[in-house]
Amino acid sequence: MTDNTQQTTFAELGLIPTLVERLEALEYSQPTPIQSHTIPHVLDGRDIVGGANTGSGKTAAFALPILQKVYQQESSASRRGNYVSHLILVPTRELASQVAYNVKSYSYHLRDKIKTVAVFGGVSVNPQMLALRGGADVIVATPGRLLDLVSSNAIKLDQVKTLVLDEADRMLSLGFTEELNKILALLPEQKQTLLFSATFPEKVTTLAQGLLNDPIEVQLQSAEASTLVQRVFSVNKGQKTAVLAHLIKQHQWRQTLIFVNAKNACNHLAQKLSKRGITAEVFHGDKGQGARTRVLEGFKSGEIQVLIATDIAARGLDIEKLPVVINFDLPRSPADYMHRIGRSGRAGEVGLGLSLIDYDDYHHFKVIEKKNKLRLEREQVAGFEVEDDQSEAYFAPMKPRAKPAGTGKKKKKRSQ
Repeated sequence: MTDNTQQTTFAELGLIPTLVERLEALEYSQPTPIQSHTIPHVLDGRDIVGGANTGSGKTAAFALPILQKVYQQESSASRRGNYVSHLILVPTRELASQVAYNVKSYSYHLRDKIKTVAVFGGVSVNPQMLALRGGADVIVATPGRLLDLVSSNAIKLDQVKTLVLDEADRMLSLGFTEELNKILALLPEQKQTLLFSATFPEKVTTLAQGLLNDPIEVQLQSAEASTLVQRVFSVNKGQKTAVLAHLIKQHQWRQTLIFVNAKNACNHLAQKLSKRGITAEVFHGDKGQGARTRVLEGFKSGEIQVLIATDIAARGLDIEKLPVVINFDLPRSPADYMHRIGRSGRAGEVGLGLSLIDYDDYHHFKVIEKKNKLRLEREQVAGFEVEDDQSEAYFAPMKPRAKPAGTGKKKKKRSQ
C-alpha cells in the first residue's frame, strides 16, 4: 500500500471524542500518513505490517486504537489475577519508557479505567512485580524482563488480545530471536498482531509471514523522510574532533546528538571536546538505569546541549525538534544509519543528519548508501579541506600496477 490517503482528522479515522480531545490538547493537529493508513484497520481487528521512518508517529498508530478497544470493550473489573490484555514488545529500555509514557499520555482522560505498566531490565524487578498485581490492560516490555516476570508467575500471557512488535528489525538484530520465540509460544493462537519496523531485512519478513494472518501492509519509508536533510563531510584523518568542535561552535545548535560506536569512545570524545571548550554528557550501556534516565531527561529539557551516545540511543529517543544528529563514527550496520539520523527531523520538523567520513570510512559509507538507496554529495568544511592524498579520488580503490617487463631475477628451477 502506498501513501495516497487524503488528509483527514482523527475523528474521521474512527477515534472516540475522549481520545480526540486529548490529542487536541497535545497539539496533534492532523494524523500522519502511518496513522491514517493503520488506525481504522487496527480498530477493525486486522493484522498490520507497518513500515515507516522513525518519528513518523508509529506509537500513536497502534496505541490509540488499542486504548479505544480497552475503553469500549474492557474495564478494570474484567482483569483477573495477573493477566495482560495487550502486549507491546520493544528492543530497549529507553523505548519501553518512551512508549509507555506516550500510552499513558494518550489515555490521560481514561486513566481511571486503563492500567499501563512498563517492564524492562537494568532496574529492580520488585516494583514492576508490585505494579503488575491485579494484571494490566497494556504492558510495554523488553523480551528478557518479560520472560523473567513470567517465570516468577508475576504475569500470564495466555489471554493477550493484541500483540505489538515495535522496532521488530532492531529486536532481531539485538539477538532477541530466542526470547521472542519463547514469548510467542506463551501467547494465544487467536490474537491481533501488529508489526512495525523501519527496515525489513529477511528475518523480519520471515517473522511477519509466519506470525500474521492476512495482514494489511503499509510501507511509507520514502515518503516521510523529506524533512530530514542529510549531509556528508569528508575530513582528514585525525581531524574529526577539530571539525566537530568547529561545526558545533559555528552553528550554535540548540542541541546536538553525536553517535560513536563504543562506550569508551563516548568518554574519550567528551574529554577531547571539553579541552576545546564544549561540555558534553555521555550515554551508553555501562551507565546505570538511573543515570541513563537522568541524562535523557536533561537532554530532553535542554539542560544538556551536547550528548555523545552509542547505538542504544538510536531507538526510543524522542527529542522534540532535535536540530541535528552527527555520525562521528559510522554505524556498523547500514540499517542503523537511518535509525540514528531519524532522531532528528521527527513529526514533520526539519532536521539535519550529518556524517563525518575520513579515508577509513569512505568504502563503508558507500555500502551504507547502497543499502539505503542514497547518493550524497561529499562536502568539505572551510578551513579543514581534505589534503590531496586523502581526496575522494584517493579513497577509490587503486588498480595494481603492472610489473614492468624484464625486471627482477628469474627463480631457478629446483631439481626434484
